[in-house]
Amino acid sequence: MTTEVKQSPRERLLEAAATLTYRDGVGIGVEALCKAAGVSKRSMYQLFDSKDELLAASLKERSAAFVATALPPADDGLSPRERILYVFERVESRAGAAEFRGCRYLAVQIELKDETHPASRVAYQIKADLTAFFRAEAEQGGASDPDLLARQLILVFDGASARAGIGADNLVGLIAPTVVSLLDAAGMH
Repeated sequence: MTTEVKQSPRERLLEAAATLTYRDGVGIGVEALCKAAGVSKRSMYQLFDSKDELLAASLKERSAAFVATALPPADDGLSPRERILYVFERVESRAGAAEFRGCRYLAVQIELKDETHPASRVAYQIKADLTAFFRAEAEQGGASDPDLLARQLILVFDGASARAGIGADNLVGLIAPTVVSLLDAAGMH
């Protein structure tokens, strides 16, 4: 006999916000969020100051899963070059899924267009952390200009995620050669 653990109203709201905003965008209404979570608006506003705060909390909660699926484990024994390529292999493998809508953090920044919005600040930090990962690996791998390479890699990551997310490209055979070219040009080993 399995015992199902019932999610709290807060957990249900965070899950609804993550699911609906990824599928439909950040313009999703409070009514729809509450309905999907099975929570009253009154309860939502008792748990979160605003819809904006709910969106930010939802993004922050999803960040650990993003890092776990996008980045290689710290003790993987891979070279810096292989660690960078790992990230792009993950993007390529997820990009073919029907439910893939691109990078949720990039989408939030694009949709909101307000860098002071709580959800934008969370998304910005997560993207900055990914750029910092690229920079650290580039430096470790002997790149001639780690800062430039990190910026180029985040550009490819965001561009690939966006194009695959809107169904404009499937990335197969495109992303790895592009990244390899950048790594080679930077002298990464």
